[in-house]
Amino acid sequence: MAEHSTWRGRLAAFFERHHAKRAGRAAVTTTFALPPEPRRIGLIGKGRQLTAGEFLFSGLRITAPELSIWDIAPKRPDVMADIHRCDWLDDLAALGDDAARAKAQVWVFAWIARFGAGTGPGWQVGITARRLRNWIDHSDFLLRKKDKTAQAAFMQSLAQQALFLGRRWQHDTKEIPTIADAINVWLTLNGTGAPVDQAVQALATACRTQVDETGAIASRNPASLLAILSDLVDTAATLTAAGRPLPPDITQTIDRIVPVLRGLRHADGALGRFHGGGRGAEGQLDAALAGSGVKTPATQPTAMGFARLTGGRTTLIVDAAAPPVGAASRDAHASTLGLELTSGRRPLIVNCGSGARFGDDWRRASRATPSHSTLGLDGASSSHLGRTSDEWLTDVPSLVRAEVFAKGDGSKIDLSHNGYQPTHGLTHARLLHLSADGRHLSGEDLLTTLGPEDEAQFDRLFDQSLRAGIRFAIRFHLHPDVTCTPKMDGSLVSLGLKSGEIWVFQHDGAAQLTISPSVYLENGQLKPRAAQQVVLSGSALSYATRVRWSFAKADNTPLAVRDLARQEPLDIAE
Repeated sequence: MAEHSTWRGRLAAFFERHHAKRAGRAAVTTTFALPPEPRRIGLIGKGRQLTAGEFLFSGLRITAPELSIWDIAPKRPDVMADIHRCDWLDDLAALGDDAARAKAQVWVFAWIARFGAGTGPGWQVGITARRLRNWIDHSDFLLRKKDKTAQAAFMQSLAQQALFLGRRWQHDTKEIPTIADAINVWLTLNGTGAPVDQAVQALATACRTQVDETGAIASRNPASLLAILSDLVDTAATLTAAGRPLPPDITQTIDRIVPVLRGLRHADGALGRFHGGGRGAEGQLDAALAGSGVKTPATQPTAMGFARLTGGRTTLIVDAAAPPVGAASRDAHASTLGLELTSGRRPLIVNCGSGARFGDDWRRASRATPSHSTLGLDGASSSHLGRTSDEWLTDVPSLVRAEVFAKGDGSKIDLSHNGYQPTHGLTHARLLHLSADGRHLSGEDLLTTLGPEDEAQFDRLFDQSLRAGIRFAIRFHLHPDVTCTPKMDGSLVSLGLKSGEIWVFQHDGAAQLTISPSVYLENGQLKPRAAQQVVLSGSALSYATRVRWSFAKADNTPLAVRDLARQEPLDIAE
């Protein structure tokens, strides 16, 4: 792994292996101090993929029903780390049939036989903590119909891994999920002798430093914030069940996060897909919010840098802040002013999502501005992907403005960013107005210079283009379930949702309308889903260029549509 390339990393890896082997040889066992129960929600479709021998981990896709999960890519540390966390247990348990249980049991007991003595790539603190949590949560599923010998081997492995975790947990990065996993593991098992009180204090400190006073995290990834809330809610419940006091820092952090997540939630109950995050597993957000016991609504006009407008059963979420920088930008996207629009239970306009699951090429492409529903210039992104191996974002907009207004006929937001100012001399402004009944979204995209320096930069590029102007494209990526029918003259597009709703896209004719291929990237899929995008393209020929557009429900669309939401399909290779 990359961190092992330095002498500090190599020394840490040496001690990791040393303690793993000591723990793997220890004559210890344990029992459950608290009744284990599954707390995370898996995907049935992914469970079917796994039982069919369809594997997708860290961008590697393999169809091999005859292989054990541990034989997929033993020389790929990234793939093996992904697999050794055993998050796939959630999916097999969600499927829950005999074949899924048999597969889970074979793979878990194969891990004990192959790696339980302290060898292999799965003995790192964060990986071990998550694996233990998954094993414990699904222990009833894993031990059903197993004899006493197998049960004893399972409990011994839990004890050995918990022993390793207790000795090495302080040498990890101190991220909230890892500390929370460790606490849940130690309190659920008897006789671990682990430093629970010390870990609880470390978790309280992490809450203060990793979640700011507004309830936001540095990565601005909604899915990561949801994962933190789920971990904190679970840990609070475990501490309470164990009769231990709950530090105020933990409860206060939960209180701060909940209204932020409510502000990042679409009408269909899913999260906005920004900065590496996906929609979230079906029911995960509801479970976390309910478990928190916090009733505070989303009261601020923006949450974690995102603006949310609502009207009727329609939600609009816009990336209204600069992307993260530094280490927090490792998975961040150049999505400034990108928007998503959901009508009832059906997404209409989306961002492409994170391609990290599908390999490095998809990951890089998905982070670029053209993969988001916003304006891009000349094939450029509003933020740039760094050239180092870490691929942090660089040259992010230094100024992003967002102002939300409540109007009698709906809500309005005025936005702008200067990401293209240094390179093109142009500032991008976006004005959005969502009607009170949610049936009409009007938008305006403006490219403009703001002074003599901007005009000089624009003139240089204008001359270089032989006075053809600076090309721009305003993209609206459609959800794969949306049908798209353009009018022959290019003046409008009819968009059909599976609920039966019809939306009509129109524009003012200042740009050329085309329908182009797009992709929809989501965890749980074995490959990107084909989709379409509506594109308004043209050239900026002067110091100010304006394009107006709108999405509106067709006049004959009823005020309310009876709709039964279904989880997005997961593909099984033939």
